Amino acid sequence: MYLEFYGLKELPFALTPDPRYIYFTPSHTEVLANLHYGIESGKGLIVVTGEVGTGKTTMLRWVMQRLDRSVLVAYIFNPRLSVPEFYQHLAALFDIRNWENKSDFLIEFGKLLEARHSRGLRTVLIVDEAHGLSADVLEEVRLHCNFESDTAKKLQIVLTGQPELRTLLNDPQLHQLKQRIALRCEIKALPNVEETAQYIASRMKIAGAGRREIFSPGAVDCIFRCSEGIPRNINNLCDNALLNGFAAGASVVSRAMIEEIAGTFDMLPRLDRHPLNVYEYEAPARIFNAAGRAELWSAGVGHGNENEPKAASPDSLAPKTSALGSYSSSSSMTDADILINEYRRRGDSYLSTDELTSTSTASSFGRGNNGQSL
Repeated sequence: MYLEFYGLKELPFALTPDPRYIYFTPSHTEVLANLHYGIESGKGLIVVTGEVGTGKTTMLRWVMQRLDRSVLVAYIFNPRLSVPEFYQHLAALFDIRNWENKSDFLIEFGKLLEARHSRGLRTVLIVDEAHGLSADVLEEVRLHCNFESDTAKKLQIVLTGQPELRTLLNDPQLHQLKQRIALRCEIKALPNVEETAQYIASRMKIAGAGRREIFSPGAVDCIFRCSEGIPRNINNLCDNALLNGFAAGASVVSRAMIEEIAGTFDMLPRLDRHPLNVYEYEAPARIFNAAGRAELWSAGVGHGNENEPKAASPDSLAPKTSALGSYSSSSSMTDADILINEYRRRGDSYLSTDELTSTSTASSFGRGNNGQSL
């Protein structure tokens, strides 16, 4: 493997949800703050959503490892359960044995919750992949919110899932459950190249990397574009890039290596869609038709002072494109140049319609025949 070649102690980009590798983006910090506040304050029902691969399960495991031992947690990771199976699972997780039917379970479970609540202890039910719960089981979850005293909920429930969970909760049949949601939060993908670079550097450092320059700036830029900022996709690209780099004897992962891997996994951005609007812009539409451009070109050739620079051909000004967007195709441009140019492009400012009109009027229409002011 590539561990010794790159000076690593363990695999830095494994796809397992290891809480040691959690990276605190602003959205992760917000979600963790909501979970802490909701559980500690006895808020009842908390809903966390996020796209596939954004780190929901990793975050849950980080939370569960750091909860005080006085907090009793039941964690359901496979929600494809019928109502009877749901109760059997709860009974096993909470170690409730003396029951034969739903009524028996609720009585015993109520005793457990009351005993813990009277001692100031928290009891938490966490359901991961909650978008897979059936409507019937979700209704049972709602009814569990009725375990409460006059001032607080005896059972804290955390539902985490993909964005489909929001759609599911908007079902009119589940409006009673939706009304009981005390806190809602969302885990988002990494927003930009800088966060992606820090995410990669963080995981490499935890894995024991002695140097930070293993991924070139251009490679990091390409990783962000191809992964759309989703940590699981970043891990997949980086892991395969390190493996390919080891096979090729490359001490630094280049942009070309990431493009090759992204192509293999069908992760290259398509030019007909623009998920990363901060980077990709449509080329300006042509103002003149073909005849008009030809006339303008012929009028600009062979006139004026010979020492003055000649105008460029309109077609020569068309932007060069690649599978990853528009940028110069100059062979002298390095990975770092590409990354710096992308930062500059993100910072470009654009004239308003009024400013554009006034500028055009002053420059293009402010002079009449023979270059004299009108």
